[in-house]
Amino acid sequence: MRTRHPSTTDRRDFLMKAGLGVAAAGTLLSDSLSAQASVARQLTDTEKLSRLAMTCWPQRHLFKSYGRGTPNEETIGLRKKYGEITMHDLPKWTKDYFPGIYHLDLWSDVFGDPAETAQYTETTIERNGKPFTMRRWDPSAPASKKWVEKLAAIIANEKFVCQHLSNNAPQFLADPDDTRRKEGIRVAKLWMDTAAILGAKTMRANTGTAGGRIMPEAEDHSTGYPKNEKIVVFLKKCIESFRELAEYGEKVGVKITIENHWGLCANPMNIRIIMDEVNHPYCECTPDFCNWENEYHLFHGLEAVMPYTHTHVHAKYWDRWKTPEKDWNDVGRSVRILNAHRFKGTIALEWENGPMDGIEGTKWLMKEVLAAL
Repeated sequence: MRTRHPSTTDRRDFLMKAGLGVAAAGTLLSDSLSAQASVARQLTDTEKLSRLAMTCWPQRHLFKSYGRGTPNEETIGLRKKYGEITMHDLPKWTKDYFPGIYHLDLWSDVFGDPAETAQYTETTIERNGKPFTMRRWDPSAPASKKWVEKLAAIIANEKFVCQHLSNNAPQFLADPDDTRRKEGIRVAKLWMDTAAILGAKTMRANTGTAGGRIMPEAEDHSTGYPKNEKIVVFLKKCIESFRELAEYGEKVGVKITIENHWGLCANPMNIRIIMDEVNHPYCECTPDFCNWENEYHLFHGLEAVMPYTHTHVHAKYWDRWKTPEKDWNDVGRSVRILNAHRFKGTIALEWENGPMDGIEGTKWLMKEVLAAL
């Protein structure tokens, strides 16, 4: 019999006191019924809305931030139109602009109170193969822990559910340098503890490769045949990292997930390799409709990772894939792939870029997803 980590009990006690225990149980039942109903009959509007989640990315310009300089004209204009918020404001803001959606997908880069510097620390990350120093929210700081407890209470009081954390904080999880890789694992575990306090079912961590977003390709080899020796090292280290995080996730009740978020995981075959090698119920996929490297992956890539996808996905629109002849980013087709696999989880709305601003685009995206469910 597997044992549970003490923090899981603490989290449940806290959420029950905050009033989320009953709401979460009702949500699970509602989701289950909705999924079963989707096979037998057309879902009602309420049932469809219960499958959606609000992310932080489309309205990222609205979030107050720490140490990021003066807002540009675009940001000032959007805040004037839609307001300026922190994560503590997100549930009520979602009620105002997207009534009926009550699941949340929280992004690591907008955690914290920008007015409280004790919540932040300087860290060095890798961007395009070069070191880059930035201020990140520190989940281990005492001030941060108090802030998270307040966020959990707000989510419960507003009758929302934290479904997923989209996390960019853990770095180097596929790095051959074990010192850097283990630091990435340490950071990921701190965030998984935070996810557990919030009641999140899943948390994404980036696979990471030395050199940035581009994974190595095959090269000429002395055998006379192409060979990709570098990627084997990255895959081995990534598998080790995600296996350890899955084992930890089982203790705290949070699944660790891989999104097609550049680097190793830009190729769906690499995601399948990692999933099969880790082979753990607390490691799965949270695919994004758009973060691929060619048009054909938009649908065939999504299809390839669906057998490993059970809890959460990102429905994204990005005009990056629009050509004069065709708009490849067919949101309805992607949702129909989810339906064909009888996906029962939540679908997070993530407008990336296009002819509308983030909030208008998300409303359009919501209509597209609802129409295809």
